[in-house]
Amino acid sequence: MSEQAGKRHRFSLLSVWRSYRSLPLWVQIWVGAILVPVNGAAFFLMDTWTGVAAAVAAVFVVATNVPIMLIEGGMSRLMAIPHLFAWVPLSVFILGRFFNLVGGPPMSKKELIFAIFLLIVNGISIIFDTIDTVRWCRREREIPGLSKIN
Repeated sequence: MSEQAGKRHRFSLLSVWRSYRSLPLWVQIWVGAILVPVNGAAFFLMDTWTGVAAAVAAVFVVATNVPIMLIEGGMSRLMAIPHLFAWVPLSVFILGRFFNLVGGPPMSKKELIFAIFLLIVNGISIIFDTIDTVRWCRREREIPGLSKIN
């Protein structure tokens, strides 16, 4: 494939969508039905310390991952690195909230439930993201679905 043909997909939302849809079904479900909705719920809980912290982390992830997806032309393992910069500090913050070490007053029931979901979901994501970061650093940089575009 020529270099020109290989770059044809760059900055294409369609390319990103095709890449996402080429991922294994369980990954699509994990991202689209669990990871994004749980973290997106933060914007409905901005009246809590955990909601604010999670919203800041989510904005950071979106602000860094969208350009990566567009530049790479799809779902790159490079996207895992910003997740680690967001989810690890957020998880530490949540643990501090559990023990009333950070933030304001003790957690309300809704904040506690949300914090538990975030800790579980982002904890699993941290495992996946650590693996993908190591693989990306080992130069495993193929983009799922890329060959199907050209």
